[in-house]
Amino acid sequence: MNNPQPQPPRQKPARPRLSILRLIAIVFLTLIILVGIAVLIIWLVVRPRHLVYTVEDGSIHSFNIADNHLNSTFDFILRAYNPNNKVSVYYDSIEARVEYDDQTLASDAVQPFFQPHKNVTRFEVKLKSQSVALFGSMPKDLKLERSSGGVELSVQIKAKIRFKVGAWKSRHMILRVYCSPVLVHFSSSRGFERTYCDVEL
Repeated sequence: MNNPQPQPPRQKPARPRLSILRLIAIVFLTLIILVGIAVLIIWLVVRPRHLVYTVEDGSIHSFNIADNHLNSTFDFILRAYNPNNKVSVYYDSIEARVEYDDQTLASDAVQPFFQPHKNVTRFEVKLKSQSVALFGSMPKDLKLERSSGGVELSVQIKAKIRFKVGAWKSRHMILRVYCSPVLVHFSSSRGFERTYCDVEL
């Protein structure tokens, strides 16, 4: 009588979990590739270029230092150039400030505006110092600059912006503009030299 041959142990069926995870990974990777291709196509069509900022004019009025406190008015004309052919810009909020030796002398909000593509927009920034405390050697330094006829300042812009291409609008982004040094003369008879700004986005 023949002994029955032992049956090999049955292999457990592969768990479907691995297949599901593999499928999810493939779908996720495909989505990433599709989004990347879409962004590349948009970039090639739009070809975005950096915004260009300059300070076109600047003046100081009612400048006075008493008891190490400054009272003054600073007026600037800024030029914003959007060189893009298909990209417009919403400036939803704008804050400007003027600094001397890393100390803020004055700051205020600027009226929001919309800038179409291939557009130059000039806007005025009027900032007032009202009893601003000056520290260290700053009162002496500013008085010396006053006697020399001009002072080098830093003008800065911080704006919350959105880009518009056709009907599409981007999320909010923070635009920072740094203009330094801006040489401003106390006498209006002396000319103003345009200052180019650094732009970060």
